[in-house]
Amino acid sequence: MIDTSAAAPTFDLARQGRESLAEMITIREFESRLPAYAKQGLIRGSTHPSVGMEAIAVGVSQHLTATDSIASNHRGHAHCIAKGADLGRTLAEIFGRRDGYCGGKGGSMHIASAELGILGTNGIVGAGIGLAVGAALSAQLAESGDVAVAYFGDGASNQGVLAEAFNLAAIWRLPVIFICENNHFAQSATFDEMIAQPMVSKRGEAYGVPSYDVDGMDVAAVSDAAAAAISAARAGNGPTFLVADTYRYLGHMADDTEIYRTREAVEAAHARDPIARLTKRLIDGAVLDDAELEQIHQDAVRAVDAAYAFADASPFPAVGTAFTDVEASA
Repeated sequence: MIDTSAAAPTFDLARQGRESLAEMITIREFESRLPAYAKQGLIRGSTHPSVGMEAIAVGVSQHLTATDSIASNHRGHAHCIAKGADLGRTLAEIFGRRDGYCGGKGGSMHIASAELGILGTNGIVGAGIGLAVGAALSAQLAESGDVAVAYFGDGASNQGVLAEAFNLAAIWRLPVIFICENNHFAQSATFDEMIAQPMVSKRGEAYGVPSYDVDGMDVAAVSDAAAAAISAARAGNGPTFLVADTYRYLGHMADDTEIYRTREAVEAAHARDPIARLTKRLIDGAVLDDAELEQIHQDAVRAVDAAYAFADASPFPAVGTAFTDVEASA
């Protein structure tokens, strides 16, 4: 039977609240500018902001170390930033510039950093799931104590790789946390059109993977669930599957017509906004005042302004580099 109750509350509002709020506001400021950058022609190819979904990346990453691994998806900027990626280098990669994490070759959907434990955002739906299981097996064999996290969406939960990953992770008790960000859309297909069983978490139960549903618009709830899952993985107790209910405010990608949903539905989702909810808790709890909140917003604007200046000044990679990095050295 799936235990859908939240893990024991451990989120310290005073200690973790301010940091979580600042991270979410910075990520939102960063991603909210991407559609305009795309219209200016600064981004080649597609980009997929996760505005509205910030609580998941922030709540999970605050329990990860630099040597833990994450494998992300096409909507992975927030995952990378929360894991420690520099804003300037991230935006430079999105712009296809030389100073990006992959030298401008990866673009928005293929950001990787070995030193940060970022195995890569990934344009192949569900592909990161297998990568995370491989990283978890490596950590287990090396007895490093590290864990791996696989981020994927509700659409990717239909990919066959998830079934194989669940099985291997369960029988080998691998230190991996599977995180499904259920934002209710696989591009333009609604959740109800794709999945008959409304509880995606039951798919973990079938393979013996402890599974939990969590409010993905509440950073405290995500943090508590992630803390329990990551602690269990480090202790050798194997994988956990978290299904975080969330919503993306913007379209699937830049220039999405969004004819598959109504404006009223998007506006209704704002009532659960993770930043507004945490802000209210911090102010009601006398942890934060209006002046400090304004300072956090101003700091985020300055940080993203600086990131833009860095990325815009970075040159495009030289044509000759198109033929480097195409194969791994022995």
